[in-house]
Amino acid sequence: MAPRVVVFDYGSGNVHSALKAVEAAGASVTLTNDRNVALEAEGLLVPGVGAFASVMAGLREARGDSLIEKRLAGGRPVMGICVGLQVMCEEGLEHGVRTEGLGQWPGQVQKLDAPILPHMGWNTVEVGPGSTLFEGIEDERFYFVHSYALTEWTLPGGGPVQEPVITWSHHGQKFVSAVENGALCATQFHPEKSGPAGIQLLRNWVRSLGDF
Repeated sequence: MAPRVVVFDYGSGNVHSALKAVEAAGASVTLTNDRNVALEAEGLLVPGVGAFASVMAGLREARGDSLIEKRLAGGRPVMGICVGLQVMCEEGLEHGVRTEGLGQWPGQVQKLDAPILPHMGWNTVEVGPGSTLFEGIEDERFYFVHSYALTEWTLPGGGPVQEPVITWSHHGQKFVSAVENGALCATQFHPEKSGPAGIQLLRNWVRSLGDF
């Protein structure tokens, strides 16, 4: 039976490409903001289009913040895309305004120091060792659309806690393009717009849902 994945519907732009991509990756997909359905699914996908502050406002209004917290507390997989990665951090800084994030990871999301913004188009990734998401697609390119990013990673690993797998990219400066941190993972790029490589990344995630 195909794993059940909920794409969380909190008003974040056009999510139909994400729905189709996760379905193509082998999951049974539902678009909903029903908390019970989202809690019971094997995987929760959190899309993110637009500004950090507006995505956070939409998540809080739909009680997505507590939903994500509850799933992760129970070791239930969550995956964020684009701003869905950024809001997992402590805060975002846009136009001089600080917005509190979900605080799952330390760090502040800031405007990239790059000659051309937004960073839009295909780019390579530097895959961290031991990656599950990028298995078999380490040398592929992925599609980005963003002006803000997490440029430092300060969450330590070691001891009883498995060290997160951090994947980097470069546009003007080095930035985090993907994180794999136990049940929580996210990509700064859009796998649903990244062709066969993006589908394979989502397939790798869908396959991993059985491990939790």
